[in-house]
Amino acid sequence: MKLQLFVGLISGTSVDGIDAALVCIDEDSVNLVATHSHPYPDAVRDRLLHAIRHPDTTTVDDVCTLDALVGEAFRDAALTLIRDSGHKRSDIKAIGSHGQTLRHRPDAEPRFTLQIGNPAIISTGTGITTVADFRRQDLALGGQGAPLVPPFHAWLFRETGRTVTVANIGGIANVTILPGDATPTRGFDTGPGNTLLDAWCRRHRSEAYDDRGRWAASGSVEPALLEKLLADEYLARPAPKSTGFEHYNLAWLESLGVAGIPVENVQATLLEFTAQSLTDAIKREAPDCRALYLCGGGVHNIALTGRIETLLPGVSVASTAERGLDPDWVEAAAFAWLARERTAGRTGNLPEVTGASRSTSLGAIYRV
Repeated sequence: MKLQLFVGLISGTSVDGIDAALVCIDEDSVNLVATHSHPYPDAVRDRLLHAIRHPDTTTVDDVCTLDALVGEAFRDAALTLIRDSGHKRSDIKAIGSHGQTLRHRPDAEPRFTLQIGNPAIISTGTGITTVADFRRQDLALGGQGAPLVPPFHAWLFRETGRTVTVANIGGIANVTILPGDATPTRGFDTGPGNTLLDAWCRRHRSEAYDDRGRWAASGSVEPALLEKLLADEYLARPAPKSTGFEHYNLAWLESLGVAGIPVENVQATLLEFTAQSLTDAIKREAPDCRALYLCGGGVHNIALTGRIETLLPGVSVASTAERGLDPDWVEAAAFAWLARERTAGRTGNLPEVTGASRSTSLGAIYRV
């Protein structure tokens, strides 16, 4: 198979900016050619956070304006990435743009999901075929529309002879279970990743995140609060399942009663909640797991990764860098790969992961 260049673009629930990766993909490997972190303009980020946190006071005009503004930001991220890489736009086969999730309600009636960032602005502004809107086709077939990265994980990280798991710790944490035999890949959202930790840190320290988990490490776990967190009904729900900021947010946390608890102890308890909900899911669903590969922003939280390793005795815990892909860019690379699959006419979802009634191609194609 001829080597091909693709761009992957994604902004997660932290809304801190756009991850852009230029990747070279061949038959069985992906190599990072260039990467770029593209921050949102402050005004755009503020409007996005308001829309996500306050949907009841967000108008149709607000959403449509944000769709255009986010599309422009994604376009600019792709252009900067390609320019700085030294490649020409004509070298790029396609762009895969996840967009920015405003709302994900796969269990509502009717079910829906919304990722904004007008793909037509990206395709016309770059002159490159763009694939976007990856989630709704799976949702229309009865699936969760998430997580979508397990097929990429299976393609790249599966090992023969032993079960391994890939955990992406973004705002929400998700796992991909890769058996060492012919058993199908499985995957689901385990619960919160960084979203509660980041939100609590922003509120009480005016910092975007808890650097290396130092603030959490300064506190002590509150057993009563941890028990309430771990009793959350989502954790016991069987897969297929997915979740998001709509469920795990500060209003939900405060409903459990955190008044009067030292704020650093709340942070320590939230870190333990993320670690235990993730590792409990692995122990329950993949008791034969022998290796865990971590990716996403959570890999930089040393206190968190240390707890994960402690809670999984007998499991080798490392980042995906050990398998050749920088953990900060796995998701962006995954959407570049999904764009390749879509433009090649191949399916992109795994029904056993999302619950869709069948395999299907994911994403709408916007040609120049």
